Amino acid sequence: MEQMQKQYHVHYSPAKGWARVDFRELWRYKDLIWLFVKRDFTVMYKQTVLGPAWVLINPILSAAMYTVMFGVIAGLSTDGVPQTLFYLAGTALWGFFSACINKISATFTTNSAIFSKVYFPRLAMPISTMLSAFINFVLQFVMFFVMLLFYVAKGDVHPNWVLMPLTVLLLAQVGLLGLGCGIIVSSLTTRYRDLMVVVTFGVQLWMYGTPVVYPLSMVGGMSRALYAAMLLNPMTAPMESFRYIFFGSGQVNALMWAISLLWTVALLALGLSLFSKVEKTFVDTV
Repeated sequence: MEQMQKQYHVHYSPAKGWARVDFRELWRYKDLIWLFVKRDFTVMYKQTVLGPAWVLINPILSAAMYTVMFGVIAGLSTDGVPQTLFYLAGTALWGFFSACINKISATFTTNSAIFSKVYFPRLAMPISTMLSAFINFVLQFVMFFVMLLFYVAKGDVHPNWVLMPLTVLLLAQVGLLGLGCGIIVSSLTTRYRDLMVVVTFGVQLWMYGTPVVYPLSMVGGMSRALYAAMLLNPMTAPMESFRYIFFGSGQVNALMWAISLLWTVALLALGLSLFSKVEKTFVDTV
C-alpha cells in the first residue's frame, strides 16, 4: 500500500544545442527542400536573357579578370598550373562557399512572410540554399573538368586521379562550413540588420585571405607569421587540397585539415544552436 502511494516527479527541460534540431523531421520534409531548390533556380534566372547560362558565364568572366589582374599584371605564381585553369578552379570552389554564406545569411529577412504563415522546419530553407549553390558548382565543375582534360592531354597538369573520389568529402565539408557561417549571420541579422551590409564585404576580404588567386606556397616564402595565419583559415585546407587533387600541386597536411574540420564543427554547432533559438522569436523582431 505504501508503494502505491509513492509520487513520481518527471522533470522536463528545453533541448539545447544540437538536440534542438530534429533531423528526422528534416528528412520527412525532403520533398519541400527540393521544391525550395527548384524555386531558387526559377527566381534567380527569371526574366533573364541567357538564363542558367549565367552559372557558367560568371566564373568564366571572373577567371578572365583574375588572369589579367593577378596573372598578367601582378605576375603572381600559379605553381606551374596554366593561369586560366588555376583561377577557374579557385573561382568555382570559392563561389560555392561564398554563395552559401551570402544567400543563407538573408534566410529570415527574405522569407519572413512565409515563415509567419506556414509551419515547416525552418532549417529546410538554408539547407535548400546550400543545395542550390552546390548544383551551381556542379555545373561549373563540369566546365572546369573539360578544360582540365584539355590541359592533361597537352601534358601541362598531372592530376592525382586516385584521390578524386575524396572531392565529394571535400565539397561536403565546404558546404557545411558555409552553412554554419550563413546561419550564424542569419540568426544575428534578425536584430542587427547592419550585418547584411557587412557580410558581403567581409566575404570578399575573406577571399583575399584565402589562397584563391594565389598558391599557399607563395605565402610561405614571404612571411612565417602570415603563413601561420593562413593555416588558421578553415578554407585554406579545402582550397589547397582541391588543387593537389586536380593539379598535382598545392600544400596540404594533417594539421591544416584538423584546424579546418575543428572550425567547421564549431561554427556549425554554434549556428544550429543560434538558429534554433532565433527561429522561435524572430517574427517579433524582423
